[in-house]
Amino acid sequence: MSHSHPPAKPLSFFSRHLHRNPYAWVCYAMFVGVMGTALASPLYPLYQELWGLRTGDITLVYVIYMFSALCSLLFLGKLSDQYGYMPILRGGLVLVTAGLVLSAVAHSFSIFILSRVLIGLASSLIVTSASIGLAQLSPSRDLQRAASTTSLMLAFGFGMGPAIGGVIAQFFPAPLRSSYIPSILMGCLATYALFSLRHNTPESARLAVTRRLPLPKIELPKGACRPLFLIAGGSAFIAFAIFSLFASLAPSFMQSMVPWHGPAVSGISIGIILFLSASFQLLLRHRSPKQNMQQGMLFIAFSGLLLMANLFSGWSWLFIVSVFITALGHGLCLTSGTATVSLVARPQQRAALMSTYLIMGYLGAILPMLAIGYIADHFGMHAALISFCTTLAILAIGLSLWVKPCFKRQQQADASNTKA
Repeated sequence: MSHSHPPAKPLSFFSRHLHRNPYAWVCYAMFVGVMGTALASPLYPLYQELWGLRTGDITLVYVIYMFSALCSLLFLGKLSDQYGYMPILRGGLVLVTAGLVLSAVAHSFSIFILSRVLIGLASSLIVTSASIGLAQLSPSRDLQRAASTTSLMLAFGFGMGPAIGGVIAQFFPAPLRSSYIPSILMGCLATYALFSLRHNTPESARLAVTRRLPLPKIELPKGACRPLFLIAGGSAFIAFAIFSLFASLAPSFMQSMVPWHGPAVSGISIGIILFLSASFQLLLRHRSPKQNMQQGMLFIAFSGLLLMANLFSGWSWLFIVSVFITALGHGLCLTSGTATVSLVARPQQRAALMSTYLIMGYLGAILPMLAIGYIADHFGMHAALISFCTTLAILAIGLSLWVKPCFKRQQQADASNTKA
């Protein structure tokens, strides 16, 4: 006697594809997460006009976002190790999508700042957890492939956010609402996909949940390694600083530099810098860190001088060249900085030194922007840009002169240790 069983409910095409490609969905989640973080950059002049904000208020919004991301990196970065990457990635996507919704409905400056805090906290959670997830899901635990994918998703995500947001704000009605819609919808899809994925937290991670959260560990290397590490941190400082100038104030100062205006122009300019920077990092990563670092600093100094020249001349081609040179210097400084940290760090202190390196970079995104905002409010945008570009050029040239002696001292120390 045969017993008939109800047929198993077939999986939908989406579900079958979802469970077959978790690596692709984690990539998509990282892309969407970081895309939403930089989306507001080309919209700042619109908020400035709507709420009567000063330049210092705009830089404050950017600084608060960067400070939130820094705090998340320092104090919440270990959560993925303790709870597993998937719960933290899901939580980060929920948080960034909520921040985007809050940005779209913000009716006051304080509500908008709150939305940027949420997005800043979410950005570091998404980047750290997705990076761990890609390493675990990569076939044969191919860490090089996971690292390359992470760099690619970060570059395209951060670049596409302001580019798409700027184009929508330029050509669609209600720009401070409509610009956020694509990212919100993509965030909802990513959140649904990740909550649909099956994920088992390893036993070691479940046991770690009960442990006390560690405070961030910051340290510097000793001996001949310290000057080399400090100069790597200096390269991150100036790279973050020059990019933050474009990310926070490009729409404001571009009006006097190029004949094309509007959110689309500034958003695409920010995106181009990131796309080119990522390309240069991939193309030139095999060169020596000393060569990349020295040239990267000189390119950033040159880009600052070109911006100043463009400020007085108003020649569009000078601005285009400065964007290209900025991207080249940005890429060279970052790829040489991370390579130098790996060069000087012992295995047991690599995480702590990388945290210190990133803190120096984040300070480059925070302190100069606060100074620019103050100078712009009291003396005008031209004075702020001249002060920034002059100071950055002097700092970058000074650091570039220090690169060769530091690497030489490190090589001599390595040779002495080898003989001993």
